[in-house]
Amino acid sequence: MNVSPSKENILKKIRKALTQSTPLPFPHSEGNSFVFQPSQQELEVEFAEQFTKLQGKFIFCLNYSELMNQLKSVQVHNKWEKIYCCEEDLKKTLAIHGFTQTGYASVDTCDAAITTCEWLIARTGSIVMSAAGQSGRTVSVYTPIHICIARTSQLVYDIKDSLQQAREKYGNQLPSLITFATGPSRTADIEKTLVVGVHGPKEVYVFLVDE
Repeated sequence: MNVSPSKENILKKIRKALTQSTPLPFPHSEGNSFVFQPSQQELEVEFAEQFTKLQGKFIFCLNYSELMNQLKSVQVHNKWEKIYCCEEDLKKTLAIHGFTQTGYASVDTCDAAITTCEWLIARTGSIVMSAAGQSGRTVSVYTPIHICIARTSQLVYDIKDSLQQAREKYGNQLPSLITFATGPSRTADIEKTLVVGVHGPKEVYVFLVDE
């Protein structure tokens, strides 16, 4: 097969590039420092600001007693009758503090779903869940309303911090799935108009309990 001179010239350059290592343009920035500088404000405030910018609904609770009052109030206001929860420890915690739900609904028939989380990422307003703790991405994809109950100790600044904590928590037994949910589902595929709740929950609540 005949190769044109111009194509042969390009191939020579590619071969030469592959045989010679190219120095990194910024060798001291490769994973050794944060791209985003830590926030100058408290992580609770940073998360609340970023999460609400994404149309998330944030409720700060001083303790579990206030959490139950706020949760009941939101439930009554929205007339949620069927609530899905697959976490046994969470069900027990809610029951201990007075939130009694008779007959938790299934994921495909519920009005809303309640979960815990692994971490909250302050910089992006994201909720981190895993297959080990919250049964993966079921709630963040299939339920109409997602309610996340978190503690202030679960706040981290950036994604890098959450991944580091995952390694520390699970070691070599990392969950099969780690999900980053950032606000309600949204798309602009339909005539470039932003529509919320197409591919997942149309509303996301975070109840953050102070520790």
